[in-house]
Amino acid sequence: MATPQPPPEKMMFQLTLRRRGISDQAVLRTMEEVPREAFVERGDAAYAYRDSALGIECGQTISQPFVVAYMTEQLGVQKSHRVLEIGTGSGYQAAILSRLAREVVSIERYRTLADGARKRLARLGYDNVEVILGDGYELPDTIGTFDRIIVTAAMESIPDRLLERLEPGGVLIAPVGPHHGIQTLVKVLKTDAGFDRRELVDVRFVPALPGIAREL
Repeated sequence: MATPQPPPEKMMFQLTLRRRGISDQAVLRTMEEVPREAFVERGDAAYAYRDSALGIECGQTISQPFVVAYMTEQLGVQKSHRVLEIGTGSGYQAAILSRLAREVVSIERYRTLADGARKRLARLGYDNVEVILGDGYELPDTIGTFDRIIVTAAMESIPDRLLERLEPGGVLIAPVGPHHGIQTLVKVLKTDAGFDRRELVDVRFVPALPGIAREL
């Protein structure tokens, strides 16, 4: 009996990631296994595997697949790692991270998104993800420290109190720049001497805003 072939758009999805330079096999395998169509709006399901960002509730977006794969690859997540995500959105990035890490904690300022992502991740079996309604700029002390931190919304600068959450040898990746313009993806490594900062590529993300949203 012949093995069922994935739909053409999903085959192109993988090919596009490889052509654009994604080479980490664990990341590629995870991107293939996580059903992106479950994390987009119902009307956008046919476009889930296109290499483009798509709108979701609360005026937010699900990042284009290449950006998700690139940021994940740059993080260098290992099975023993505890990972913090700022900006849950629909939960897609958290789902990707959950297959690579020991534990994922994801912070979302919109209750609608947090509740939706929590239910979606539970339904799909991503049970090592905790979604918290909260402020990514003011994390509770009880949340602890992390081996990896990923920010999926644009920050004008990276707060020191977020860097302080990194374990020694930890890595943080965030889009840094003006809220309404082009940002630069910045990778920060915590070393014995301090923080080693490197700029990667230009990106465009929705703004990371302080506080918990009053509506939605």
